[in-house]
Amino acid sequence: MVLTPSQMVPLGTPAHDFILIEPRSGKMRSLEELRSDKGTVIIFMCNHCPYVIHIMPALVPLSKEYTKKGISFVGINANDIENYPDDAPDKMIVFQEKWGFDFPYLFDETQQTARAYQAACTPDIFVFDGGMKLYYRGRFDATRPGSGSSPTGEDLAAALDALLAGKEPPKEQFPSVGCNIKWKS
Repeated sequence: MVLTPSQMVPLGTPAHDFILIEPRSGKMRSLEELRSDKGTVIIFMCNHCPYVIHIMPALVPLSKEYTKKGISFVGINANDIENYPDDAPDKMIVFQEKWGFDFPYLFDETQQTARAYQAACTPDIFVFDGGMKLYYRGRFDATRPGSGSSPTGEDLAAALDALLAGKEPPKEQFPSVGCNIKWKS
């Protein structure tokens, strides 16, 4: 594992279209189908990263709370499964069932979507407004594995609250940090 920060793509950047497989359903899912007119959260994540595992106890209820408010959530795993078999599509289904999250968890086998978003780490969080322009990017909250603090999702929740209230994006946005995306050679 290489501790890697997110790239902090410029706010206002448009979302990139994608069509990716959802292992749980076996269906191809598109951004157009999954997006919300209120806001869309795209999280680059994986099954084995301790930084992703650390936030899961708070991410699951947060996603359920904000889905009720009209926000769409999408998880994307772009890791190289040849060298990291714990992130394979069949294991994604097990991970999703273990944590009980309902949002789509897609597999980016070619890694083209991760590259288009300039995703660098897991978790790498992008929030798009109803017009699919980047509104927030960065960390879930300030906690880290082994810090002795439980995750809250306060940074993501504050951004989503501001978005839903029609406010400007939070001025201070901190990069996410986590495991680097496992790029194919």
